Amino acid sequence: MNAHPSSSLRELPPVNDILALPDIAALIEKRGRASVREWTRLAVADVRQRVSAGLTNGASSRGDLVALVVQSVHGLANRDSFQKFGAVINATGVILHTSLGRAPLSAAAVAAIAEAAAACNLEVDLDTGERRYRGYQLQSAWERLTGAEAALVVNNNAAATLLALDALCRGREVIISRGQLIEIGGSFRLPDIFSQSGAILREVGTTNRTSLEDYERAIGPSTGAILRVHPSNYEIVGFADSPAIGELAPLAHRYGLVCIDDIGSGCLVDTTHYGLPAEPTFQQSLAAGADLVLGSGDKLLGGPQCGILLGHAELVERLSGHPLARSFRIDKLTLAALSATLDAYLRGAAVQEIPTLALLAASQNELLTRADRIREAVLILPLQQGAGGGSSPENCKLKNENCKLQIEVARDSAPVGGGSLPGAALTTAVLRLRHLHIPAEELARRLRTGVPRVFGRIHEKALLLDLRSVLPGDDERIAAALQQLLLESL
Repeated sequence: MNAHPSSSLRELPPVNDILALPDIAALIEKRGRASVREWTRLAVADVRQRVSAGLTNGASSRGDLVALVVQSVHGLANRDSFQKFGAVINATGVILHTSLGRAPLSAAAVAAIAEAAAACNLEVDLDTGERRYRGYQLQSAWERLTGAEAALVVNNNAAATLLALDALCRGREVIISRGQLIEIGGSFRLPDIFSQSGAILREVGTTNRTSLEDYERAIGPSTGAILRVHPSNYEIVGFADSPAIGELAPLAHRYGLVCIDDIGSGCLVDTTHYGLPAEPTFQQSLAAGADLVLGSGDKLLGGPQCGILLGHAELVERLSGHPLARSFRIDKLTLAALSATLDAYLRGAAVQEIPTLALLAASQNELLTRADRIREAVLILPLQQGAGGGSSPENCKLKNENCKLQIEVARDSAPVGGGSLPGAALTTAVLRLRHLHIPAEELARRLRTGVPRVFGRIHEKALLLDLRSVLPGDDERIAAALQQLLLESL
């Protein structure tokens, strides 16, 4: 017969007694007394409610209730752990996944960040000892890689666009094709940036077709610039056309206007080498005559989040002296990571060292081989004690067909993502997970909240771990996460 709730409530231990338990004391050492005390208070309150509602499955003794509280405390601690900011293995297949941090940084960039965490030559010339502007260290690299006379780096490309429009075109019209009035992530629209900058938006052409004559007819006494924006997060196909930057720049210059080109992904390489559509690059745009070229650092460039402005020295000097430039400036850690990233390009080692490019370049056969190795590593492990009599070789091989968790290797395709190469996809290899009793959504949740945290995607009621976006060094960690999932399903 179950105890009456009121008598069970008297058995609930106070918070201080729970905190004195060895298991909880160990948790305090790891997570701090204040946090654990709060979790314990919440756990005791939760168990009290469950006792009052008769939802403790017969647990009524002090020992039973203590166990429930301790279990709840650890549950709250675990929930707090996987909500903390930190590393996640991106197994979605989307290399530039905005929600997962876009471009993974190179080992050299990570090392540069660690080194710059101490004192560094952020705004000082080590030769003369005089103060200099932030980012001067990269000027030579930008010139050698792109031919740019000068450069300025701000915290993202939206900031770069706002700064360029405000500093160069406030109160003047900027002509742009109607088909390029983009919306970027977070419902942030280009017309909003125009409104904030004080520049006057002058749309020309139609959604799908804009001609050079459309631009020329719109030029008047109040025109300040022609802006071309590469539609890097969408694609218009079919009966569509718009002038290239090589056509717009001469038109702008004929009328004494500034030609601004926002190339979006900040690319420095020929993406057709990876079997992808051509993406505009900084060097191509500058060579075609653009006065100022804008792009992101954390997309196809493969570096940290930042907005890059390259172009004529006189224009960049005006941008650098604008009040917004200080508001938008990058910190020393971003500068360090970007410097290391550009150095890889200068040494001709970008494809080998920059993860984004290496992930783009990987062949499907390479990915299939890695997927097979991960699967084999998962399926060869000692059985749990009591589940099969020791760990002899015969008992170490788990037959996939006998497991509730099925793991298959399959071919698939994945988009590049991150507002780059819209509509383009790369062939890939996936680990397809299905469980006889656990839905794919729950499998995904368990991997996202485990150690390591692995983020996959769901397709046709299966959880896919896509190696197109997984760094090779994370293969063993994925295998370990899947081994734990497999053991839980035996």
